[in-house]
Amino acid sequence: MKKIQTIYSCSNCGAQFFKWNGRCLECGGWGTLKEDVQDERKREDKNIKPSDLVSLADISNNFTESTEERMKTNISEIDRVFGGGIIPGSMILLSGEPGIGKSTILAQITDLIAQNYKSDTGVIYCSGEESAAQVGNRMKRLGCMGKGVFFVNETNAEKIISTIKKHIPGMVIMDSIQTMYSLEVAGEPGGINQIRACTMKFLEVAKKNDITIVLVGHITKDGTVAGPKLMEHMVDVVALLESEKSHDFRILRTTKNRFGSINEVGIFEMTGTGFREIKNPSQIFLESKNNNISGSAVSCIMEGARPFLVEVQALVTKTIFGYPQRKASGFDLNRLQVLTAVLTKRAGINLSNQDVILNVVGGLKINDPGLDLAVCMAVASSFFNKPIKHKTVIIGEVGLGGEIRNTGKVAEKLKEAVKLGFETAIIPDIKLNSKNINLNNNKNLSDAINFIK
Repeated sequence: MKKIQTIYSCSNCGAQFFKWNGRCLECGGWGTLKEDVQDERKREDKNIKPSDLVSLADISNNFTESTEERMKTNISEIDRVFGGGIIPGSMILLSGEPGIGKSTILAQITDLIAQNYKSDTGVIYCSGEESAAQVGNRMKRLGCMGKGVFFVNETNAEKIISTIKKHIPGMVIMDSIQTMYSLEVAGEPGGINQIRACTMKFLEVAKKNDITIVLVGHITKDGTVAGPKLMEHMVDVVALLESEKSHDFRILRTTKNRFGSINEVGIFEMTGTGFREIKNPSQIFLESKNNNISGSAVSCIMEGARPFLVEVQALVTKTIFGYPQRKASGFDLNRLQVLTAVLTKRAGINLSNQDVILNVVGGLKINDPGLDLAVCMAVASSFFNKPIKHKTVIIGEVGLGGEIRNTGKVAEKLKEAVKLGFETAIIPDIKLNSKNINLNNNKNLSDAINFIK
């Protein structure tokens, strides 16, 4: 017996309901529910041919790292973030706040890729937000040659795919995925169904023709990539361009990378002629450090395989209201709450009537546990109003018992400190030989704070 059921589908987001509503409960659209008929009969597809099987053992035996050729941008900060270069045939999702420089960094990447790619059509730049004159003027301002870069002012996914198949470029830029639409899917550009369908179509073209496609994505108010979460699962690399509004520095990092580590970061300075890579970030973030101020401590963190020094500033003042405030910029606020409790309980520093404000200089957002000891030392320095000794680096994780734990890769961190002229290091009680820097080993937090008193 036929099983036919009446349902109501939203023409905007595709959500389905068993009864009609004036407003879609998923996307909030009014008057978008249309009556549809769903056939629940089980279909027997007897004429479908099976897929061919491929032995992974044969592929792994013939594969070597040298055969995985990467497209180099010749910008070391970018190549490091992508794992040594961009893999041909990969799909990359680049996102960031408006005006942060997504189009600028893409203009520099496309110009370098087009110069090195052996084809008449090196890069195709598709934009639904800007005209050819706008993109051309930007590349001219950045000093890009533009040779091998071709512009397409189109938002229809089918037309773009047809153009890609005709010219077979090395890279395609989609600026942005929220402006693209497919004729096979109902709804306006930027809708959930349109973004999902266009991403799937571009993914199929990228894999079949070995073409790198970069999708530019908008972000939401909370800083996440706009659109369905499924889009992040379909792409190979999710790259984020971050910045603090008060600084000219830009940080490029990946939250997903199938071809490399997600712990690497690239640091750039935004200039009038585009992004300038910063090869020694430690010196940049410490160049304006005041050595005679209390509440300032220097630590070393690891971003992937790269160590660099950062400055932590703390301000401890008496609470005006009844409940003490805890504020943190660039550091986890919950972690700051824990460390202030440890200082009060284990080190005898009463912060129950003190406001604690913490800031990581340079606008960095750090999750490295090796920064714990530097945070505690900065808070203690501000509490006693005594500066920490000049040219001292502080490394270590603090436990709930007040013990100082090893964070790993301390030797690499100390080497970076020695390069910048640091003379003393406050570290956990571990066996480590270093002739170029004085080591101050400590088992607990109270011993380390005595370095300030």
